[in-house]
Amino acid sequence: MLEFELLRTFVTVADCGGFHRAAERLNLTQSTVSQQIKRLEAEARRPLFRRTTRSVALTDDGEMLLGDARHLLQLEEAARHRLLAPQLSGTVRLGAVEEVAGGSLPPALGRFATLHPHVKLEVQIGVSAELIAQLDAGRLDVVLAKRPLGTSRGRLAWREPLVWAAADTFMPIAGAALPLALYREHSVSREAALNALRDSDLAWQIVYTSPSLTGVRAAALAGLAITPLPASVVGPGLRVLGTAQGLPRLPDLEFAIFEKKRADAAATALAAALASLTQSAARPGA
Repeated sequence: MLEFELLRTFVTVADCGGFHRAAERLNLTQSTVSQQIKRLEAEARRPLFRRTTRSVALTDDGEMLLGDARHLLQLEEAARHRLLAPQLSGTVRLGAVEEVAGGSLPPALGRFATLHPHVKLEVQIGVSAELIAQLDAGRLDVVLAKRPLGTSRGRLAWREPLVWAAADTFMPIAGAALPLALYREHSVSREAALNALRDSDLAWQIVYTSPSLTGVRAAALAGLAITPLPASVVGPGLRVLGTAQGLPRLPDLEFAIFEKKRADAAATALAAALASLTQSAARPGA
């Protein structure tokens, strides 16, 4: 049975490329690190490193063990975290924008529920400005939403482009005003789009409004209008339009985590779980 302590030392040596730097990172002596690697090699019954006076490199067996060792250490860390995590309870009221709710939010909530099974979650889906207003009024504890343009409030989670989206079959009519499908008032995407259009020479008109992502996407998919969307939610049936089609450039969106003042331990723990979304490959948007 391979010991986690030895595997942790093995991975650190591989990452650091040598025993001396690994010892510094682990706060151990170099001789202790060397002894632990010898013990691991004895248990594995094969050499894991090729050592020279100038470098340390993994053997083929070491390369094969490295991935398994990382996985085992991740499992060990997760198990230890579950055992040592505080036994939180109570109810946390979460507000989230629609695009996130259908994307990477469910895995984050699932992980949180596993770690804190005694915490009840109440989730409300809405538009950023409305959710932040409810947070300020004390009706929500944590919000994952777009930052209002030009502000730095909240904990930045990620940035992504805001783009013009239209149906694959959409063809603008020469000389006609550009038809727009927008969120109703108090939307970051709406404000960004209108600001960009006001600074351009384009003629445009709002032909469709909706309080939801589903609504504005439906209008775009039907070919009724173009709409500003986070790049990650453009999806099948829509294409991105840009400066090549004469449209003004749109700013990046900033998604942030907002917490109420004097949040309790359960709300703080949920905000930390949401912060892990920054390491996700998918970047959703609302």
